[in-house]
Amino acid sequence: MKWMLDTDTCIAIIKKHPVALKKLRGKSIGQVGLSSITLGELAFGAHKSSRPKDAHSALSEFLLALDITAFDEDAALRYGEVRASLARRGKPIGPLDTLIASHAHALDVILVTHNKREIARIDGLRFEDWTET
Repeated sequence: MKWMLDTDTCIAIIKKHPVALKKLRGKSIGQVGLSSITLGELAFGAHKSSRPKDAHSALSEFLLALDITAFDEDAALRYGEVRASLARRGKPIGPLDTLIASHAHALDVILVTHNKREIARIDGLRFEDWTET
């Protein structure tokens, strides 16, 4: 995996955002994936949807071509480091965003997110926004 999709990017792709779809289609199978944390967020969204069957169907179709990477010990250790660094600077970000970003950082992959302002606070994390041209 070279790119890890954040939850906001997954939702944009599921909703057929043209720029995000084009960027995803330009990548080879195996290059793009997501964290198991992101999968949990997407599953939560599908369960609370007003049309859960449709949402689960769309999610299943979306996941077919993506690798899902389990949040592991390296990611957990990186999370502790990242969260402590953000806390020391008085610039915390949301807990799930911190977990997902730490996972991407531990794997040394590019996090694909629209949440650039908060994610930019994490030193050394590479990120891109696939909703912009």
